[in-house]
Amino acid sequence: MKAIIWTNYGSPDVLQQQEIAKPIPKENELLIKTHAATAFAGDCELRRLDLPLILRIPLRLYAGMIKPKRIQILGQELSGVVEAVGAKVTKFKVGDAVFASAGLNFGAYAEYSCLSESAVIAHKPANLSFAEAAAIPTGGSEALHYLRAGKIQTGETILVNGAGGSIGTFVVQLAKHFGAIVTAVDHTDKQELLHSIGADKVIDYIREDFADSDQKYDLVFDSVGKNSFSRCVHVLKPNGRYLLASPNPRTRIQGRRISRSSNRKVIIETVEPTIEDLVYLADLVDKGTIKVVIDKRFPLEQTAEAHRYVETGKKKGHVIVQVTHPDSH
Repeated sequence: MKAIIWTNYGSPDVLQQQEIAKPIPKENELLIKTHAATAFAGDCELRRLDLPLILRIPLRLYAGMIKPKRIQILGQELSGVVEAVGAKVTKFKVGDAVFASAGLNFGAYAEYSCLSESAVIAHKPANLSFAEAAAIPTGGSEALHYLRAGKIQTGETILVNGAGGSIGTFVVQLAKHFGAIVTAVDHTDKQELLHSIGADKVIDYIREDFADSDQKYDLVFDSVGKNSFSRCVHVLKPNGRYLLASPNPRTRIQGRRISRSSNRKVIIETVEPTIEDLVYLADLVDKGTIKVVIDKRFPLEQTAEAHRYVETGKKKGHVIVQVTHPDSH
């Protein structure tokens, strides 16, 4: 089968297409013929090992000290069709359309992938395309988890920093679904998109610094996490909640200090997708309550180019790696 092999730590050029053996499912596994995967910022960070030192060393120990060995195929989320099942699999059958979070097993950048039946896998609603389904597990789960953790309420105000990305586009829509008043912050090129998915107000950070305004918010969701911690805290109302999805060691320390010493709360949590969340989010998409924003699609052999595009910071929503020919469902 064709697969994109992660040959070293570094630029997108380390992702190279190779022919490798098709995997054989164990007795508790599904063999999934992959239709779509995503090029996610987290995959890019891991590929180049652009992570805080506290994470970089454990990840090298896990993936490979000199170059990747344990993990050879990246890709955190996928959708496809079950081609074979192990003898002990009971929840899925051959022919089922599914979508999944592969987690730290990765493996989505390949024509076939084996996942345990106990992994985060759900049946794909018939009305969702494979591309839409593949884009739900990571960004959707992050957005849903943090909004629940922040106990967002009808009528509350929320500022979404980095609103035009994979997580941010879900946050904007889910916050509106929960009845909040949403201010979205992102690049000039994403303004029209943000209005189209329901943002009540859009701030172009090229022209305006949201922290210079007198406007205060009940919640701030920050998917950027770069040099904006104090600015985000500054615009919180008393008893406001700062939801930080991209923390580093410094902001973790700052967050604990703010939470202890003031009436504002900084929420930094590790998010693990669940089957229940995947089903809930897919149902919202299926009903048209929210939509999956897809910017560009790249064929499997151009996965390196997909990563390169993600790293420009210009993407709107999701970038899809199309493993098979695109179709509607």
